[in-house]
Amino acid sequence: MSAIAEVLVSMGHTVSGSDLKGSSGLDRLAALGVDVRVGHSADQVGEAAVVTRSTAVPDRNPECRAAVERGIPLYGRPEVLGAISVLRDTIAVAGTHGKTTTSSMLALVLREAGLRPSFIIGGDVNEIGTGAAWDDGDLLVVEADESDGSFLELSARFGLVTNLEPDHLEHHGGFDPLLEAFDRFVEAVDGPVVVGVDDAEGAALATRHGTATVGTSEGSDWHLSGVEESWEGVRFTLSGPVTGAFDLELPVPGLHNARNAAAAAAVAVLAGAAPESVAGALARFGGVARRFEHRGQVAGVVLVDDYAHLPTEVGAVLATARSGGFNRVVAVFQPHRFSRTEALWSFFGSAFDDADVLYVTDVYPSGEAPRPGVSGRLVADAVVRDRPGADVRYVARREELLDALAGELRDGDLCLTMGAGDLTAVPDQLRTRLGAS
Repeated sequence: MSAIAEVLVSMGHTVSGSDLKGSSGLDRLAALGVDVRVGHSADQVGEAAVVTRSTAVPDRNPECRAAVERGIPLYGRPEVLGAISVLRDTIAVAGTHGKTTTSSMLALVLREAGLRPSFIIGGDVNEIGTGAAWDDGDLLVVEADESDGSFLELSARFGLVTNLEPDHLEHHGGFDPLLEAFDRFVEAVDGPVVVGVDDAEGAALATRHGTATVGTSEGSDWHLSGVEESWEGVRFTLSGPVTGAFDLELPVPGLHNARNAAAAAAVAVLAGAAPESVAGALARFGGVARRFEHRGQVAGVVLVDDYAHLPTEVGAVLATARSGGFNRVVAVFQPHRFSRTEALWSFFGSAFDDADVLYVTDVYPSGEAPRPGVSGRLVADAVVRDRPGADVRYVARREELLDALAGELRDGDLCLTMGAGDLTAVPDQLRTRLGAS
């Protein structure tokens, strides 16, 4: 919602808004001229012509109730994002994971090419410090989110699907309805669509609709080859139907990031960027907040934080961590949402194969009510089931986790915190504790 607010202000609209607690994001919006409030109250609706809310805000919210009682149009995030998308040639970046990173790469490439794109992305681009901009060019890059169905509200000129795996099954009512939603997304794009085909369902989606394809898989229209991975980054050759073969290099590690970059490069070329602009921008890509974000080093321990919260994401991030040559990789994982944990806990069994030690915390609810029998212990049990003898510790409480990590970590270790929850403060807290000791 903050990215949407920033774009609306840049368009010239008067914007106000509220959140449950203060944050750096609210501070940034205030500096841009948004009237921000901490806490929700009916009188904060003021003279608004329209009220909009995130999917997490319920009907009982006092500001939503006030809008309904006063006859003010009340829209959800999907409708507002859809309305904005009509104003530009929108490039909609969808997929189960990798959307934020791929959208960020794509926006930077298009800027490097002089196309002055606008963008609305679900994470802060490190080079810019924000996830939104409204510029003068014809293109708008939007992270197209399937979690609330908002990707089906977009008016898209270009489409990209990074991959397709089970997630957000609670919203869609199962995996088959999720697949059908992606079918509708692809069918609605009024122009070229590129689909990542290194996973089975992505390949099936591309086959059903005859889209362009990208990946390491043989026969991909945009094919990655010669991938060289290291802790410092990844390089590869991308061969495409428009460009022929050209070399790309990223200063962020991981095969998953090479796939993200290839997808961004393919769509950027289709949208008018030259291969030289693609290579130049990606070579300087500084990453996205909470995507393998280096958070410091203390007492010989390297601290990294990542948003990974799905089994495939966790496995990819840990494989990248393993490439650093550390004595041990100590992973800390917080499951995200009770509904997702209930649906996917069993699939986490092999996701942590590259962790030497694993700490699992309790579930981050993200507004959901607890469910009987659903806790972080399910994930820990799945790992022990699939890796007998694995060093797995279930620590529900934050203070106990910090105490355990402070006693566990030693010179030469990598401590990797993962999950879409509230572990982001842990690296800073560990720096304080380990530094004091």
